[in-house]
Amino acid sequence: MTKHRSGHVALLGRPNVGKSTLLNAVVGEKLSIVTAKPHTTRNRIIGVLNRPDAQLVFIDTPGHARRTGQVLHRLMARSLRQTLEDADVTVLVIEAHRPSDDDHELMQMIAANERPAILALNKIDRLPSRDALLPLLDKLKDYGFAEYVPISASKGTNVEELVATIARLLPEGPPLYPADFKTDKDERFRAAEIIREKLMEHLHQEIPYGLAVEIEKMQRGKDGKREIQAVIWIERESHKPIVIGKGGQVLKRVGREARLELNELFPERVHLNLWVKLREHWADNVQELKRLGFDAS
Repeated sequence: MTKHRSGHVALLGRPNVGKSTLLNAVVGEKLSIVTAKPHTTRNRIIGVLNRPDAQLVFIDTPGHARRTGQVLHRLMARSLRQTLEDADVTVLVIEAHRPSDDDHELMQMIAANERPAILALNKIDRLPSRDALLPLLDKLKDYGFAEYVPISASKGTNVEELVATIARLLPEGPPLYPADFKTDKDERFRAAEIIREKLMEHLHQEIPYGLAVEIEKMQRGKDGKREIQAVIWIERESHKPIVIGKGGQVLKRVGREARLELNELFPERVHLNLWVKLREHWADNVQELKRLGFDAS
């Protein structure tokens, strides 16, 4: 009889290597937002995959980066370290077509952890050929990963092989969560993240990193729609006209795209109202970060 396995699986990597894309591909649902900008993921996000023989509890982490001056950045770095300590299996995600010095720093950190670890070489669809993997694998073999799995999270290539490999390395045990449990993040968090994703896609330079989204109200309206009122917090008054856009065009586009995706998340049609408000230095204020849902304990 096949024994059941379960445990926590840390997804680690530098910004923009595809951790969130991988989490969404594995669980078959969009739990973590994805943009082309670094530090899109700010919180630890749990996604659970149930199989007949195993329950895999994936933890998507903020991207590893060296600059951690702000309180927000320090909390993100602490979240990464805590996840590494708690994980039964670690999956380090790197870009197969352009490994970096930061990848090697993470490899050394993971090697010191002495728990099973897998190196997922992502974005293999961007390699000139599969043969290009061989010299890279040869360079990385001394880090002592239990397995090396080339994947393309966006294309779904070898994702099932990666899941099966992780499951084999998990300890034996009963499920950690009920069978219908998908994520630890509630509807308000997911709605706020969808709005923030659309903002990051339409804004440039440093402005996206001075933004936070807070759901002030979410309720069923008299017309049966789900009414959502959200505040976009900015750190500088000069950012307000940029976020709103000329004639309100940026905010309108963000609201329209967010509403379309929220309609897919919720069973009811969504009526979305957005406001832009100033709150200086929120990313350096522990109390503000707690109020906005960050683990600042």
